[in-house]
Amino acid sequence: MLAMLNKFSFTRLTAVIALALLLAAGQGVTLKTSAMAQGPESVADLAEGLIGAVVNVSTSQKVEQRRPNATPRVPEGSPFQEFFDELFPDRPNNGPRTRNSLGSGFVIDADGIIVTNNHVIADADEVIVNFSDGAQLTAEVIGRDTKTDLAVLRVETEKQLTAVQFGNSDSARIGDWVLAIGNPFGFGRTVTLGIISAIGRDINSGPYDNFIQTDASINKGNSGGPLFDMDGNVIGINTAIISPSGGSIGLGFAIPTNLAKKVIDDLVQFGETRRGWLGVQIQSVTDEIAESLGLDEARGALVGDVVSDGPAEKSGIKPGDVVLEFNGKRIEKMRDLPKIVADTEVGKEVDVLVLRKGEEQTLKVEIGRLEDGEKRLAEAEIDTDSADSEDETKSTEVLGLTLMELTDTVRENESIDENVNGVLITAVAPGSHAEDKEIKAGEIIIEVGQEPVETPEEVVERVEELKDDGRKNALLMISSKAGEIRFVVVRIEA
Repeated sequence: MLAMLNKFSFTRLTAVIALALLLAAGQGVTLKTSAMAQGPESVADLAEGLIGAVVNVSTSQKVEQRRPNATPRVPEGSPFQEFFDELFPDRPNNGPRTRNSLGSGFVIDADGIIVTNNHVIADADEVIVNFSDGAQLTAEVIGRDTKTDLAVLRVETEKQLTAVQFGNSDSARIGDWVLAIGNPFGFGRTVTLGIISAIGRDINSGPYDNFIQTDASINKGNSGGPLFDMDGNVIGINTAIISPSGGSIGLGFAIPTNLAKKVIDDLVQFGETRRGWLGVQIQSVTDEIAESLGLDEARGALVGDVVSDGPAEKSGIKPGDVVLEFNGKRIEKMRDLPKIVADTEVGKEVDVLVLRKGEEQTLKVEIGRLEDGEKRLAEAEIDTDSADSEDETKSTEVLGLTLMELTDTVRENESIDENVNGVLITAVAPGSHAEDKEIKAGEIIIEVGQEPVETPEEVVERVEELKDDGRKNALLMISSKAGEIRFVVVRIEA
């Protein structure tokens, strides 16, 4: 009996101790969670030291007025003219009027250099910067960039301005506390607090989208203002919100400073951007394309067309190559490549790792300047409108496509560029996978499975080879009549 009692007592004591430890552990977790949920105790000291560097950017622009005149009209010289002038003294007219807008900005150099958004000062006839101490100064726009929506202003002042420093936006983590200061709806020196909700956001606003998303309240007028970390460093430039109502719903977006710094430096030094340029057209590597190329996963950027005499062509990069690494940086998605290239110094020689016909190759590329490349492409722009035509040449059907040999007569009749070689597509079967992939009659097949083709028979033979190799899809390099290249994966029907 005593043994049983002792056993019972020991078991009960063990259970009590275990329960006590569990409660203690639970209490510790609860206390820790509660402390974390409270956030920063106060950001008053931090905000006080930063507000002086944040400015209100006011712009004015002359626009033509187009208002209908709703007041009664009287014949010129009428005796009632004086009566109507007294009755309707403020009749509208169609003359020019001034349109004003407000935004935010921040000082990055005590001598008078200010950063804001390009859309804040776009088309402005006059830009006025309002400081927290009440001072107002006319600003000069020394540079702007539409691709990242950034602009740099300069004000002339004899006193040293309060300036802030850029931080490392790459070290920002989801959940970090951030502070936004700006002028929403004209309410100057407004401070809001929130967290980083996401990083690397693409909102389809430009080619280099890589936004920091925050729930710190951002509204109209906050554009161009800074987003600070808890050390008081600028890690973002507030630029956009998503809102059905036009007010903050917790979806604000800021340009990361690590993306903005090179642009700002270029604008300050040269008054324009100087981005790197590779000279290629690229597209995403889908799962289907990855399978067709023998890639173990869908990654990298697939090279479609290569600009004639551009940096890529000079280095040996070819259509069909998949760029896996650029200057030692891994390319996960297609949109990674333009951002990395743009940030590369013009004239620098870098290593580019490509996958070509299942084998990796490293090529040396001397980076060109994007702005020069865009100018060249604009000057060489070609009308790519195409029209279908009929020809009596023998045709072949494969993959839901009707194909015809590209003879000199066909080339002339179809107005196909002399540099385009391959097999002409004359028809696409309704309901076929090729139609789903938006292949059009009038386009030219240049390669099948990364092998060049010049006759319909070669296309059929190449498709059969892929089928014998167990491939489910065929990767086609397709060109427009003017020579614009793209890649399409078409399913090989059983």
